[in-house]
Amino acid sequence: MTVSTTARRLRGFSGAGYDKGRGLLTQAAWFAVLNLVFMKWWCPPRLRPPLLRAFGARVGERVLIRHRVRVQWPWKLTVGDDVWLGEDSWLINLEPISIAHDVCVSQGAVLCTGSHQRRSPTFEFDNAPIHLAEGSWVAARAMVLRGVTVGAGAVVGAGAVAHRDVPPGAVHTTGGAV
Repeated sequence: MTVSTTARRLRGFSGAGYDKGRGLLTQAAWFAVLNLVFMKWWCPPRLRPPLLRAFGARVGERVLIRHRVRVQWPWKLTVGDDVWLGEDSWLINLEPISIAHDVCVSQGAVLCTGSHQRRSPTFEFDNAPIHLAEGSWVAARAMVLRGVTVGAGAVVGAGAVAHRDVPPGAVHTTGGAV
């Protein structure tokens, strides 16, 4: 078996085509708010949705966001009603993340819209949005990768990695679909 390798030339990385969606001043302001207020244990959960809205997120009603939740770019986030974002969850939304109503993202879960082209010598971006459909659940320390839709009522089990779509009602565990 022949394995093809790509010689990395990371110095040539350009990030061409990636748009952060806001200027440097807004990015810096969000970074300050995120790290000095939003993620802190003493920030009341009821203040987190308005802080996200102030930076362009669309956030529904009765959304519970625990402390230490990280959101890369609020302006690329849509959250429905009655959503829970658990402690230490991380939304790396280089591209849009949409979370429908009645969705639970548990403790330590990661939603990552970013990746790289593995065959590109300069490791250019290969990003894509994530969608969590109504009633879905991303359990503790699970990960949803770029371009994935988690279907209505589907579960990404604790510690599992969803690297392709999870059909409605399915349960994806570390051993695969159940």
